Amino acid sequence: MKKFMTSIAAFLLSAPAALAQGTNGGLDNFAVNTNLGTEVPIIETVANIINILLGFLGVIAVVIILYAGFRWMTAAGNEEAIGQAKKMMGAAVIGLVIVLAAYAIAAFVVGNLINETGAGGRI
Repeated sequence: MKKFMTSIAAFLLSAPAALAQGTNGGLDNFAVNTNLGTEVPIIETVANIINILLGFLGVIAVVIILYAGFRWMTAAGNEEAIGQAKKMMGAAVIGLVIVLAAYAIAAFVVGNLINETGAGGRI
């Protein structure tokens, strides 16, 4: 357990060093991807930010599903641990469905706003 905690601590301490490679921690890439500080209409900028946030939430849901599967596989027949893993996996799947529905609704609404306001382009 001590080796595991040591390796986790080493990973967490090395992450900021990896992010510090650029001058501002990757904020230039974020600005380029979301069109911040450009002449792009605000509706498209909001759409890009929504896409980034929903993508992040989707990744979190998939990681929770993988973690629940790992807990299920390592439960060693313990019914209580299996029940907790099933509950966690069910909640993660429901969360993933909610994120996908939110993406569909946001894409529909923002797409119609862009078309109706004449902003042009796609989300």
